[in-house]
Order: sequence, then C-alpha cells, then structure tokens
Amino acid sequence: MEEKYKVFLTRKIPKAALDLLPENVELTANEENRVLTKEEIIKGVKGKDGLICLLTDKIDEEVIKEAGEQLKIIANYAVGYNNIDVEAATKRKIPVTNTPGVLTETTADLAFGLLMAIGRRIVESDKFTRAGKFKGWGPLLQLGTDIHGKTLGIIGCGRIGSAVARRAKKGFNMKVLYYNNKRNEKLEEELGVEYAPFEELLEKADYISLHVPLTEKTKYMISEKEFKKMKKTAYLINTSRGAVVNEKELLKALKRKEIAGAALDVYEKEPEITKGLEKMDNVILTAHIGSATKETRTKMGEIAIKNLLQGLRGEKPDNCINKEIYA
Repeated sequence: MEEKYKVFLTRKIPKAALDLLPENVELTANEENRVLTKEEIIKGVKGKDGLICLLTDKIDEEVIKEAGEQLKIIANYAVGYNNIDVEAATKRKIPVTNTPGVLTETTADLAFGLLMAIGRRIVESDKFTRAGKFKGWGPLLQLGTDIHGKTLGIIGCGRIGSAVARRAKKGFNMKVLYYNNKRNEKLEEELGVEYAPFEELLEKADYISLHVPLTEKTKYMISEKEFKKMKKTAYLINTSRGAVVNEKELLKALKRKEIAGAALDVYEKEPEITKGLEKMDNVILTAHIGSATKETRTKMGEIAIKNLLQGLRGEKPDNCINKEIYA
C-alpha cells in the first residue's frame, strides 16, 4: 500500500504546479492571499510530513521544532532562503530546498527594464502625461540619460548578474564592470566585461545593478560611504535583497543629489518602504516582481513540488541546500 503524506502550503502557488501532486499527498493550504503569522504557520505545519513555504514566511528554529519529528522536507518557493533557519533544519536532518536557475532570465529582464525606465524617466513621464501636463514637444522636456555606450557596474556576477551583463553588452554596447567574490574569467572572455575593485566600480559606473544574496557581509553594502563615492549622475538598481541597501541613507543621498536616482524592486522591511522614497520623481518602486511572469512562477512551483516529493520519499532532493545531512 502506497504511503500517504500530509503537506502544508503557506500560500497558494500556480495550479499547474499543484496539479503535479499525486493522490497520496494530502495538501492543506492557506487559501487567503496574505502572509501567515508565525502562530498560524506553526499550527499549519504541526504533524505534517512536508512544508512548502515562501520567502515571506519566517521559518525559524521554533517553527521547525514545533512541526514535530514527522517533518521530512522544507521546500522553499524561491531562490533565496534567508527566511529559513537552515542550521536548525540541519540539526534535525531535514532537507531545505530552493528553486534556482529558473528565474535568472526573468529577473535579468526586470533589472534591465528598471535600468532603462529610470535612465529615460519613463515612469516619471507617464505620470506627467496622465496628469495632463504634456503641452507639446520641447527640446528640454524631461531629458533623461543615454543607456547605450554608458558604463554599467554589476555587483554580484552570478547567474542573474551575468544575464544582465549579456543584455548590456550585446543589446546596448555598454561598457560593463563587475565586482564579485570570485573572478568570472569565463564571462570576461565571452563578453569582454572587466573586473573592478568595489570602490573603483562605484566611482566609474553610470548605472549600478545589485545581484548579491543577503548575508552578514552584504547587509548595508550600499550605504552613506558608498553613495558619496558614486557619480552624481549615477543610478542605482536593486533587484537582489532589500537590506543590501540602507534605504534611509539612500533617501538622504537622493535629497542631497549625491546620485541621480534609484529603481528598487526589493525593500529592507518588505512590504514597508522607507517613508519619503515614494514622493520622489527620480525613484521607481516596484512590488518585488523580479520573477513575476506566468511562465517563471509556474516553473518555480514545479521545481518546488519536485523537491518536496523527493524529500517525502526520503530521496536527496535535486536542489538541496544543506547537503551535509546526507554525508
């Protein structure tokens, strides 16, 4: 007789992914379109064999402990996993998985879209036109900044950073500098991008795009000192993690005109945004939509479900973060 499993899902994901669950998996899902409280997550996961969670869910040591010994797998519906206490899961030999690779190109599309939108003042011009302020073409009306031929600085040149570099070099003939923990010599040879020390990149780039994970080292990687080193004509784009940028210092830098503008898709205390940023015309704010396409969100779900089923069956999941539990 086939073993039956109970699984808790913290928020609904695309139906095409959930349709992959076999009949021997009993799914309990949060039907409301909101983030659950810690208490609600504990109640939902208690006695379950598997947990599918989102980046917005804090899965800490208490949640993992309260789930009970029955919990076999924590499948995160995201590439990042800083919302999960991986160490606590590892102690209990519970595999933690993510959904890497699938959202690389989609997030790179958004990052470059934000770059173009902030440089050419597209969102600002849209508001201006809708407000009935457009009275006809003028030689000095809403002058933006060129993108082609400019210097793009990429901080964090992994999958997404490399994809942004390709768009910049092949599509817009930009000069690309990158800063990374390790040299990406393959990308240097492929595209002709150049490695630059962190401070040199800040000083030379016309556009700076962030693509690093959130760690103790990267928190507030861009703050007061960094803004002062950037060009006054430079733009900052962040599609990585909100706390990589000190939002309060960003607001100060914008008000002091130390940089030209910023485009953000992620925030330090999401969904809260530092008060004052929303009033600035030279700031674009999007709702964490880096992977928000039907195709990508469905594929993320499919990978999460595959990871879940492998974990339930006692197999090593393809996208296991804490592989050491199988040593």
